[in-house]
Amino acid sequence: MKDLNLILTELGISKVRLAKYLGVSRQMLYNYLGLDDISKWPKEKSAKLLSLLNINEISELDKIKITGEYIIEVENRLNEGVKDSGNKEVIADLKGFNKKEQELLSDIINLLKEKLAQDKTKETFNTYLYLFHFLQSMETTEELKFILAYMSKSLGFTDPLEFNFNKDKQFIFESIMFSALTLYNNGGASKNKLSESHKRFVQNIEAKKEEKLSRTQELNTVKIQALKELGYTEINEENAKEVFEKIAEIQSRKV
Repeated sequence: MKDLNLILTELGISKVRLAKYLGVSRQMLYNYLGLDDISKWPKEKSAKLLSLLNINEISELDKIKITGEYIIEVENRLNEGVKDSGNKEVIADLKGFNKKEQELLSDIINLLKEKLAQDKTKETFNTYLYLFHFLQSMETTEELKFILAYMSKSLGFTDPLEFNFNKDKQFIFESIMFSALTLYNNGGASKNKLSESHKRFVQNIEAKKEEKLSRTQELNTVKIQALKELGYTEINEENAKEVFEKIAEIQSRKV
């Protein structure tokens, strides 16, 4: 694999362009290049790389002569491959995004596609289902951003003293997270010791669900009452404003 990295360097192929050609994220490409044998790559990806270099097997690397003509041939194949890469299939229109945003979206979506394609287990599916729920809730739950920042820092991607959100809140949250995870990783937290805490956690969630259901039922009741008082049977574009005003009026009566 050292020979492969050397060839790629001599050809002047950037990791960004090669990742796009292969239809993978940059991080996944680094993972591939870190393997000791190309046979451990997904067959589709290894075949595509060999095709780019115009060889049949990785053992033929030592036969490659880096000439101007060869560089141009590889460059042409690379350009064609990038044009036909899966990014266009994944995101139909990126005109509203700047270059960095486009790259980020492409990397995220390609990474998700790779993971789901390579691992069809229920565990993997649920992992990304929970990630979807996580992303859906970030705008309403500030702490979720702090969790992402903490994990990025702890995994070495971000400087630990970088604070892109509310600095004071983020500092407190990260300190608590560190203490909690240190306790978890050092075996200081057993299931028996935390059973009562987890029970309160479940009760808290159930209480929130009941409260939400109660609010939904109450709102539905008020909506029905508003429609009845106005003489309508449903909410539509023409009466929506009037109905919502009536709902607000009915709710104010109960204050």
